[in-house]
Amino acid sequence: MASQQYAFRAQKSLGLVNGTPEYTPVAGFVAPDVPARTQTYSTDGRLYAYALPTVVRIYQAEGAQLLQELALPNIVEISFSPRGTYLSTWERPVKLEDGAQHKNLRVFSASTGEELISFTQKSQEGWDLQYTVSESHAIRLVSSEIQVFRPSDWSKGVVDKLKVEGSTAVSLSPGLNPSIAVFVAEKKGAPASIKIYSLVALNSTPTCQKTFFKADRAQMKWNTLGTQLLLLTQTEVDNSNKSYYGETGMYLLSAAGNFDCRVTLDKEGPIHDFAWSPNSKEFGVVYGYMPAKTMLFDQRVRPLHDFGASPHNFIAFNPQGRLIALAGFGNLAGKIEIMDRKTLARVTTISAPNTSYCAWSPDGRFLLTATLSPRLRVDNGIKIWHCSGPLVHVQSTEELYQAQWRPTPVENVPPFPQMVPPAPAASESVREAEKVQKPVAAKPAGAYRPPGARGLATPSILRGRTRAGPGWVSGNGGGGGRRHVPGAPTSPSPGPGPDGQGQKGGNRKRKGKKDVSAPGSGPGTPVGEDGAPLDVGLLEQGVRGQGQEGGQGRGQYQGQGQGNRGKGRKGPGANGAGGGGSVIPTPVPTPPPVIVTAAGTAAVDVDAMPTTPGADGAALDAVAKKARNLNKKLKAIEELKEKAKRGERLEATQLRKIEGEAEIRKELTVLEA
Repeated sequence: MASQQYAFRAQKSLGLVNGTPEYTPVAGFVAPDVPARTQTYSTDGRLYAYALPTVVRIYQAEGAQLLQELALPNIVEISFSPRGTYLSTWERPVKLEDGAQHKNLRVFSASTGEELISFTQKSQEGWDLQYTVSESHAIRLVSSEIQVFRPSDWSKGVVDKLKVEGSTAVSLSPGLNPSIAVFVAEKKGAPASIKIYSLVALNSTPTCQKTFFKADRAQMKWNTLGTQLLLLTQTEVDNSNKSYYGETGMYLLSAAGNFDCRVTLDKEGPIHDFAWSPNSKEFGVVYGYMPAKTMLFDQRVRPLHDFGASPHNFIAFNPQGRLIALAGFGNLAGKIEIMDRKTLARVTTISAPNTSYCAWSPDGRFLLTATLSPRLRVDNGIKIWHCSGPLVHVQSTEELYQAQWRPTPVENVPPFPQMVPPAPAASESVREAEKVQKPVAAKPAGAYRPPGARGLATPSILRGRTRAGPGWVSGNGGGGGRRHVPGAPTSPSPGPGPDGQGQKGGNRKRKGKKDVSAPGSGPGTPVGEDGAPLDVGLLEQGVRGQGQEGGQGRGQYQGQGQGNRGKGRKGPGANGAGGGGSVIPTPVPTPPPVIVTAAGTAAVDVDAMPTTPGADGAALDAVAKKARNLNKKLKAIEELKEKAKRGERLEATQLRKIEGEAEIRKELTVLEA
């Protein structure tokens, strides 16, 4: 099928490929021996051309018959006029020996190869002339002047011109009554502006004009009929510091001057992409911070449909306007959603990661995605998908630079059916690609764990505070204990002494003094008056604070429990938690009095001990925590009520929360009674 032909250009190859169902190289086309610099089709799909370092060749696209060979060196860009009558070429400007200007933009007759006119064009951006659909006129922007030519008689030169001070971009509309849109960027406090002129009355007053701020550059898109213009404005810098790429705005203007307005968008963030429907009556916009929203508007900027929030930054209607492709490329995952414009339902979802180019086929049934260099230098190639979802063709090509469908006028392809057509059988290339495809490992679900801890039991440092031996071990490795390294062999480590020090430092200070050790560790075990040993957990506060007066523990300043080392240096706290750095000293609790019993053993007065934080937490949790949680729920309900009063739409789950208010208040009353 001729409408499915596509062309590709790579570092080591160039070719034309037939479409469904064969996907075979076009017979008769001989690829060049040297790398091509660029390639293009004419707008009507009749001609195909490519540029080599020394020559430009023009082919008949159907059958690949060579028509012209132009001996033009160093050509970087080529372009056809709408009907394929003229071929424009651009090369990089150079200084000539005689001091004359280098005419680096040249126009040739595609049928005879004769050079018709040439210009000096320094900038590669916007280098080509713009033609009307009938090729009756051609325009180009030179400094702040729009020059008009008649291609039927290039020898006459400029036949009309328009001077617009500060103009930076110009766009010629399609359609039978062409108009010219001229954009003037914001400069030195003066606002930016857009003006639309009729081509046949260029020096008359503009048919439509609008001024606005925050516009350093603009992108203009006409609808198919050439009656309305969408203008996307963008600033270099976002003064609010919310976006790295500057601020964006969108305006809709009518060529007749009977309508113009700003496109108001209901989500904050940049405008990622926008596109007209081929019917010229509606357009789609993808906008907002991720996940971005996609909205469909009519020609009076009235919302028609909200596709919701999804990670998209690309929108494209198929040539018949029946299907819409919404996708997320670049730094997004490459998901493509095909939407049916008639039913507004999702047809299918395609996964095309690493896509850097995407385009509909002329018959609207296939989607071409390509991974191109130099954006990505691996996995370069072309994939063709049917609009119902299946992959029908794969072509892997190293260092692929360009890929494009052969254009075909909509009237020359069969109309899109009422129902989405079934997919044809996949080509052999798809089956071959499946054989060599690398298996994709499933992503493990659950919380993130560092690579060194994967596949092992969760270490105690990840589980928070745990008891290990006679003292507390903090989850961050503090408390004097040894930090466990995942995967390292475990070995018994000296736990902290009751005074918050390691065993080595504690032994030097305990000489000649009675030990206050862990329960059951020896004759120094604290016991009550009845001889029963006391729980060290209850004595923790007092025993840790003992070092403040007796010189055994780490107090507010280090050095008292470790000889002269580090004297006067701020310590990590009274509880002996390990670690370095500057830590704010915490108040040291007063130790409880020690009672000497008749048996000569030391015991601690439990009644005089300060309460350990959390010791009676179990009793408080039952009522206090429950009441606190209920109060939080009531506060959240009040906030939802305020949102409802402001007119914000609430979700179903939020409405159910409000309905349960009476029950929560009843439960809270019972707890407080």
